[in-house]
Amino acid sequence: MVSTSAFARSAALVGDPARANMLAALMDGRALTAKELARAAGVTPQTASGHLARLTEGGLLAVEQQGRHRYHRVASASVAHMLESIMSVAAECGGVARGKPISVGPRDKALRHARTCYDHLAGELAVRLADKLIERGHVDFSADGGALTPEGATFLIALGVQFEAKSSHAASGRGSRLFCRPCLDWSERRSHIAGAVGAAICQCCLGHGWVKRLDGTRAIEVTPAGRRGFASAFDLFIEN
Repeated sequence: MVSTSAFARSAALVGDPARANMLAALMDGRALTAKELARAAGVTPQTASGHLARLTEGGLLAVEQQGRHRYHRVASASVAHMLESIMSVAAECGGVARGKPISVGPRDKALRHARTCYDHLAGELAVRLADKLIERGHVDFSADGGALTPEGATFLIALGVQFEAKSSHAASGRGSRLFCRPCLDWSERRSHIAGAVGAAICQCCLGHGWVKRLDGTRAIEVTPAGRRGFASAFDLFIEN
């Protein structure tokens, strides 16, 4: 069981506004340099270096060296899940100030519609996609977690979704199920698909050109090809 001191240390790392901005900037699953993260946090490079060292020592970030550059990324899917859960709680408990709703700008609207949550899709698009897969019996969500059914695995593989080799046996019809889990969406307050299945679906949509990343934000845009693809494959119609 984790000690209360370790729990407090992890919570304190997230609790600083500058570090929270850095972590939020990394929630699209990509790795960023210290300079990029300093800009995201609105602090000097020197201050950013101190924050990044603490986040790395605390196990929330991992660092990769490539040539002369050092890239920082969220250390694991469990860290990303923790951050998304905190965002969900913050939206529920801190979304109202002095009894008045916080104004929502165009960027917030884009994030609510479709975004990446570390390595999988989130937002209205992802929740509607999960609803379709559950309705068809391809995904099963319960109080104990989630599972991809054999029929669901067959459907997604035919669509071009590529699962990791270590999970491929689950799609071969031998009785196992690919790992997936429900992830509570902080803006929709309902679950989208995370885990290996969610990550594979996200990569497939990016690879098909159905969605594309938007610079400077976790928001993603559904392309014209994506609107046709989601309509054809999932009977999911998305407005322009």
